Amino acid sequence: MPDRPETSEDDFPLPRVDEQMCFALYAASRAVTNLYRPLLEPLNLTYPQYLVMMLLWERGECSVKDVCSALQLDYGTLTPLLKRLEARGLLDRGRDPRDERSVLVALTPSGARMRELAEGIPEAVGEAIDLPEEEFESTRLALRRLTGNVLGGRARMPARLAALAGEGARGAPDPGTQD
Repeated sequence: MPDRPETSEDDFPLPRVDEQMCFALYAASRAVTNLYRPLLEPLNLTYPQYLVMMLLWERGECSVKDVCSALQLDYGTLTPLLKRLEARGLLDRGRDPRDERSVLVALTPSGARMRELAEGIPEAVGEAIDLPEEEFESTRLALRRLTGNVLGGRARMPARLAALAGEGARGAPDPGTQD
């Protein structure tokens, strides 16, 4: 194993991983998604498929564009997901007769019946999250606000990265070498 440079917490120029918001969000997202896995397994649904089904149970027929927007997914991610649900007989896709450019997604009777089987999943997840109702709601609202802020903004590139990006094809220098 190559020698590692010695560092101490005092000379590390970045915040610790466990102090960063991005890591807390990543870890929470993975934990919650993993919490859903055994609950969705009997339905043979992945978490993104479950989100599509929930949206259709809530709203009924939707355009693919509306599903993308509501779930914050791009077409490249959503299309294969919809094809798998359609192949299982849970939904139908078809052109909107009012606008041939638009594709509509609707539950089949089998997809609609699955709703009964999924009842209780949100409550089971809420129980496992185990936050008081007020804190649960304030956290949900803060996360929605955070998502909106991030989607509406752009991170300022640190000067060293901007200089590196300006170098183009040369790429990142090896931190172990001196140029």
